[in-house]
Amino acid sequence: MPPPQPLPLAGPPEERSDAARNRERILSAADRLFARDGVARTSMDAIAAEAGVGKGTLFRRFGGRAALALALLESSEREFQEAFLRGPAPLGPEAPPDERLLAFGRRLLHHVTAHGDLFLVAETAGVPGQRLGSGVWSAYRIHVTILIREASPELDADYAAEALLAPLAAEVVLYQLRGRGMTLERLADGWEDLTRRILR
Repeated sequence: MPPPQPLPLAGPPEERSDAARNRERILSAADRLFARDGVARTSMDAIAAEAGVGKGTLFRRFGGRAALALALLESSEREFQEAFLRGPAPLGPEAPPDERLLAFGRRLLHHVTAHGDLFLVAETAGVPGQRLGSGVWSAYRIHVTILIREASPELDADYAAEALLAPLAAEVVLYQLRGRGMTLERLADGWEDLTRRILR
């Protein structure tokens, strides 16, 4: 098995102290406004005003809402990465691959639910399908593909990984929770049942 692939979420490059302060002010302001007003109802103008920076500074720093959402997700993504690459069983490497895969899906569902609106902005902004090629999604795909190859070598692991990750996308999860009234427990149980059937 190849060495664990870190999520491509490297923090900001070394920067001047004033640029670092501006970044932190922008992220803190966005976090406050998103929590208070919701991600969809918070404008970039409002974030710039709350942070006390010009709109140009905000866009030069982050480029748009998708990059800002990804920056806010960075800390929780790193914790999730650490858990599934080096953490304890059943998510971490001491458990059998099928158990790790099931734990990964459940944990990702909780992760997406907790940060759903940020994921939604990050996933759907810009070019259609950009989520599927993003660094974070690629890291998930690599991890799930490796686990499937170990658990069921006869499967087309690349295709199976795509099929199992598709229902875990924020757009799907939030629609099922909010639009269909499904519970998180039902989503997790359904995904686990689907995964067990595919692995068999």
